[in-house]
Amino acid sequence: MNFIWFLIIGLIAGWAAGKIMQGSSFGVGGNIIVGVIGAFIGGFLFDLLGFTTYGLIGSIITATIGAVLLLFIVNMVRHGEARVDKDNRE
Repeated sequence: MNFIWFLIIGLIAGWAAGKIMQGSSFGVGGNIIVGVIGAFIGGFLFDLLGFTTYGLIGSIITATIGAVLLLFIVNMVRHGEARVDKDNRE
């Protein structure tokens, strides 16, 4: 049952990160992957900074922050710069 919650949190976090970063939809599978990787990144980052979150909402927030950071880094590597807004393309 915990695995199902992990996937649901990953899906929500991946979807939210895609909306925050103004990216296109990744589909259900892509959102889960981005969210799950983001959960690991966010958990590591929060632990490094000494922050602790509890419960479902805390898990979603942690995973979303990690997923946003992941997408930010991917955009930097892919385009040579971090783009947050699609309208500012050169």
